[in-house]
Amino acid sequence: MAEVLHEKGHEVMVLTSEKHIDAVATEGRSEFRIERLPGMGLPRGISLEAAKFVFRFARGVSQCVGLFRDFRPSAVLGMGGFTSTAPILAGRIRGLPVFVHESNAIPGKANRLNGRIAGGLLIGFQDCEPECGGLRCAFTGTPVRRALLARPSTEEARLRFGLNPEWPTLLVMGGSQGARGINRVMIEVAGEFRGQPFQVIHITGTGDELMVRDAYRKAAVPAWVGAFHHAMQDAYSAATLAVVRSGAASLTELAFFQLPSILIPYPFAAEDHQTRNARVFERVGAGVLLPESGADAQTLAAAIRSVLSPQRHALMRAACGSLYVPDAAERVAGVLLESVMNVSGKEAA
Repeated sequence: MAEVLHEKGHEVMVLTSEKHIDAVATEGRSEFRIERLPGMGLPRGISLEAAKFVFRFARGVSQCVGLFRDFRPSAVLGMGGFTSTAPILAGRIRGLPVFVHESNAIPGKANRLNGRIAGGLLIGFQDCEPECGGLRCAFTGTPVRRALLARPSTEEARLRFGLNPEWPTLLVMGGSQGARGINRVMIEVAGEFRGQPFQVIHITGTGDELMVRDAYRKAAVPAWVGAFHHAMQDAYSAATLAVVRSGAASLTELAFFQLPSILIPYPFAAEDHQTRNARVFERVGAGVLLPESGADAQTLAAAIRSVLSPQRHALMRAACGSLYVPDAAERVAGVLLESVMNVSGKEAA
């Protein structure tokens, strides 16, 4: 969103949490003003952690009010979570138009609160609207990072990983909320494809890289294995099929690349939102939902073979593409800019 607004000639300040992943995501971005806010997760019950949360939240609101006094924004957009709550509330205090985007199929506690502060939600899945408790909703889709637009050909992408440019390629990754359950079952699945024209790109996350690499070596399955990979446009372009978690960002990217998937939701996600996300893809035939509790080696291997069958794969590609909203960032930007123009017009009047 910051990229799109900047390209339209607007000054943008990006507020992120203090998490390492946010620092990596904004590294080298000099076109925006970037500020860090205290990371926040709402604790349960009355406890010392709850008191710390209240203190950090108050400090975050105060910090945002100070930043807004200096930067003087015309509108505030929160992309979800409690990190968005302080800027949204600070924007309300200053009388600014405020907006919240919910990328999942069901809003979490933070965005239910954020939506009430903002008076509504911008949603990434149409299925989300019935779950919003009567909040006003506008369907925009979920924006995709600009870096993903520079995608290579399938053959070139596979060569970048040192893989056969002609062979079916499985992409395996666990996303930001953990891959250990997927890593463990894939170690067993590897042996099911011994001696077959089949290869893997496996992004393991921290901790399991050496174990997973050794498993593919023993199974004689060609594989690129790494803890992380920052050029995800290469990984998606190389893949024929993905075995992934079902976070909203990953699903949006799968839809963009028209990449069929076997979705293994993170079982401890808040509100079980990853399962709800996966059901959207399953319902239209874009993905196969496989709960982690049922993801044994034989079941997963059978699902992989089924999706790789040419007819089913073609149908899933088409279904996946149908879920992508190509102008999502433009839609969100349009809502923001229209509200700013309306406010400016009223002030002029």
